[in-house]
Amino acid sequence: MGDSKTPRIGVLALQGAFKEHVTMLEKLEVEAVEIRNPKELEDVSGIIIPGGESSTISLVAEEWKLIDPLTKWISEDRPIFGTCAGMIFIAKDAKNQKKDGQKLLGKLNIVVDRNHFGRQKFSFEGQVSTDLDNQKHSGIFIRAPGILSVGEGVKVLGTIEHNDKKMPVAVQQGSLLATSFHPELTEDTVWHKHFLKMVKSSAKDKFDLQ
Repeated sequence: MGDSKTPRIGVLALQGAFKEHVTMLEKLEVEAVEIRNPKELEDVSGIIIPGGESSTISLVAEEWKLIDPLTKWISEDRPIFGTCAGMIFIAKDAKNQKKDGQKLLGKLNIVVDRNHFGRQKFSFEGQVSTDLDNQKHSGIFIRAPGILSVGEGVKVLGTIEHNDKKMPVAVQQGSLLATSFHPELTEDTVWHKHFLKMVKSSAKDKFDLQ
């Protein structure tokens, strides 16, 4: 997986903002691979599932025969970072789905609400407070899912103030990281850096991520 110095990260390139994730990883001098078939999963150390249209991601993943390999990957506690629709895809349960729903990988112990923050016209840029560095970081919310509940084993890493309430918008459960928002649409690398640290800590081989 990768070389002895840096990990190779796969970005699920089914639809959505996968190019922006690739650009972010390259900015951090990490090799990024666009994933479109099961074989391309064989030589990566972590996977990013981008935002987009959640039901479309699921349907295309089925069509391209990626559901079973991704289910195996997530069952082995290998690193995945899901943003926006990607968070829905890895969640245990999702409310307000389209008719007949969508396949979920079902590992992240949260319940999410699809389009919780409203339709596209209600998109906004919010300030996410995080314990990672005790700072606030910009997050882009586009038809963003909300986290309705957090189950056992899940740590809240980021929150925003919304309608006079503090809401979780970034969580981690072991090797799984998820955000309601699009960090890849900002210049802020804090979330991708954190994911790379997760990849390093979970990998059998050691990577130089300094």
